[in-house]
Amino acid sequence: MSCPESSVPSDKQAVDTEFAQSVLDGLSSEPRTLSSRYFYDERGDKLFQSIMSSPEYYLTDCEFEILSEQGDEIARELLSVGPGEFIELGSGDGQKVGFLLDALHRQATDWTFRPVDISDHSLELLADNLMPSRPWLQLDPIHGNYFDVLESLKPGETRRVLMFLGSNLGNFGDQGSVEFLRRVRSAMAPGDALLIGLDLKKDPDVIRAAYNDAAGYTRDFNLNLLARINRELGGDFNPRQFLHQPEYDPESGAARSFLVSRQEQTVKIDALEQSFEFTNGERIFMEVSQKFDEAIIGNLCLQAGFSPARAFYDRRHWFTDQVWHAIE
Repeated sequence: MSCPESSVPSDKQAVDTEFAQSVLDGLSSEPRTLSSRYFYDERGDKLFQSIMSSPEYYLTDCEFEILSEQGDEIARELLSVGPGEFIELGSGDGQKVGFLLDALHRQATDWTFRPVDISDHSLELLADNLMPSRPWLQLDPIHGNYFDVLESLKPGETRRVLMFLGSNLGNFGDQGSVEFLRRVRSAMAPGDALLIGLDLKKDPDVIRAAYNDAAGYTRDFNLNLLARINRELGGDFNPRQFLHQPEYDPESGAARSFLVSRQEQTVKIDALEQSFEFTNGERIFMEVSQKFDEAIIGNLCLQAGFSPARAFYDRRHWFTDQVWHAIE
């Protein structure tokens, strides 16, 4: 039998206390959870790129279509804010936003692009992808998580457009989405704009396939978090003893993913000085990916302090990028 991917952090490897606390809290809760924000180490970044390129994962193609074909219209809507800064939360490798940056450049020059990502690796990829063909780009990347960055932004210090693409809002759940949008709103002055990507409700089979691709990239993406715990926190998870289990509820629009223990087992995590007992069939909640309809979108917009300005759709109306303005 092969050994699990496990390692004890060396004395030279500092333990990320925030990561450790998140794992401790999540595995001690009922039901057990692990935070999806920690999916994105170097291997996780590569797996997510593979997910986005998979034939089942329609979200990327839909948003590419919107930004590439309607980028000039979106840029005109955003530039009504005036010169200032464009901040993208969770920028990834920058390939998708390149269409919008080019459209903005065709219409204005006096602005700065500030991509925010928790992954240094993603920010390096972004610069490599964007800068060679865009010498005009004023790039000011920010390494950090959404919340810390939003806390540091003072409303009114400059005109501001925030961008949150890819339907990442769906990962926060119902109340979490409202709370996150309110944090975004707190970094904006009245009249500033938010460009937000939202995945829409559609044929349940299409959605289920997107989170259970035939190549197994989404499965490996979820299981990679167990390998990261092993590597960085000295865990002894055996990823082969957990099953990737996605679910979708068409009524609520919630697509959820779990890791399911295939047997009774004990997992020890040295950095936490604790062991965790799993029963056969016990689930770890990993992520929710909410799908939206017009009623949900309207409620979110209103509750968070925004006014809808314009919505852009792909040809199948599977996805929308919308411009909202901050109101008093």
